Amino acid sequence: MKQLNIGQTNWQASEIAFGAWRMDALSVADAAKAIDTAYDCGINFVDNADMYGDGESEQRFGDALKQTSVKREDLFLQTKGDIVPGKKYDTSREHIMNAVESSMKRLDVDYLDAYLIHRPDPLMEPEELADIFDDLQKSGKVRHFGVSNFNPQQFLLLQESLNQRLLINQVQFSLMHTPMIDHGIHSNMADERSINRDGGIIEFSRRMGVTIQAWSPFQYGFFEGVFIDSPKFPELNKKLQELADKYEVSKNAIAAAWILRHPAKMQVIIGTMNPQHIIDSAKGADIEITRQEWYNLYFAAGNDLP
Repeated sequence: MKQLNIGQTNWQASEIAFGAWRMDALSVADAAKAIDTAYDCGINFVDNADMYGDGESEQRFGDALKQTSVKREDLFLQTKGDIVPGKKYDTSREHIMNAVESSMKRLDVDYLDAYLIHRPDPLMEPEELADIFDDLQKSGKVRHFGVSNFNPQQFLLLQESLNQRLLINQVQFSLMHTPMIDHGIHSNMADERSINRDGGIIEFSRRMGVTIQAWSPFQYGFFEGVFIDSPKFPELNKKLQELADKYEVSKNAIAAAWILRHPAKMQVIIGTMNPQHIIDSAKGADIEITRQEWYNLYFAAGNDLP
């Protein structure tokens, strides 16, 4: 498994990360098998969040890890917080401090490698979060920090108050969700794809040395479904199969390789709990598709060039 540097640091982790958001649906034994499989594939980075399964995904991971051959210190554990499901986003001191403590208790760990603010809170007070991050780092509870779904201005607003570097921005990106690159390709045009919906996250992240973590790499829409083998996307699946045959891997691996081929050096978060799918997807880090193949997949997904 290829490694990449997280942010502008010497912290190296696997290009493919294991997303545990569906783990609440598994038994402890099945969760342990998924963890072991991911680690055997070279995946040493785990992403979670306190709202996944209303905390049950963190709990299941914590319980399952004890039944694996994987040691806690062999993994980079990341979780996220500030979403109060159905009610609000909350970046207040009371909520974040309690959220971190609760996540650590469910995961059964005494420190987190990374903690991310899950969604931009319109009521966020950067100075308050700065004090929170300082206290979490000084206490040894959190080593690194990042955000999720932040646009560049939101990112900068927080970063300018912090003593720590924000290393990560976790955002949705896949072959069937490409607005981050569409508007750059269609720059200075008046069509739908020319609309800059995120403030230039990719360009900003590359300039700032921030690692983009791509969530839902095999999904289309906002959790509408998986595009792999979907009859809704025959042209894309045909092209994915062609390249899968060429490189002797699965379609999932090709879809992951498409993201990893981008020079922004993103990290791909796979959310499957199926051991065989984990193995298949992880192989995406072992191949490098050509420039033309990257564009051919982009076209097959329904995109064009001016």
